[in-house]
Amino acid sequence: MTRARTISRDFSQGYSLTEMLAGVSVLLLLAGLAIYVGAESIARQRLEVATRRLVLGLERGRAAAERLGRPCGLSLTPEGWQEPLKGSLAGCERAAMPLAEGVENGSIQLSHNLPDTLRFSSIGLVLDGGTVVLTSAGTELRRCLVMAPPLGVVRLGRYGGAPGGRPDSDSCRPDPTL
Repeated sequence: MTRARTISRDFSQGYSLTEMLAGVSVLLLLAGLAIYVGAESIARQRLEVATRRLVLGLERGRAAAERLGRPCGLSLTPEGWQEPLKGSLAGCERAAMPLAEGVENGSIQLSHNLPDTLRFSSIGLVLDGGTVVLTSAGTELRRCLVMAPPLGVVRLGRYGGAPGGRPDSDSCRPDPTL
């Protein structure tokens, strides 16, 4: 009984100002860390979704060319895959799609060295190749896609090239987390 009275007596006296400030400081530090980690996690997820949609657009273009039995094309813009912007090549039906669907505009940055129109043969072969780099505000992670014609072999990875430079396939390194 004596021990129980001692504990309750200690709590009834309250905390000193120094103890309260230390406790509040620790809580604020933990809250700030949680917000930073949460923002980084959301930015990474946004980037991973855009990477998957980049690959999905390529697969949809191939499938459309095979289904139609004729060549078709897609253009990659900052918004995503679209019907060809210029030229006489028909677009790949039902292959156009945004890269950042469901996220705020401008959150995914895209750079690539693909031609204006990526061409698919009537049997689904990719006639052009290049490198695409995706970045997102809030994370240092940069994803890359390298496509080699004619089979359209796609390699996904982590981009290690200079920020803002022209995309280079040699800087797209394999990433075991993919």
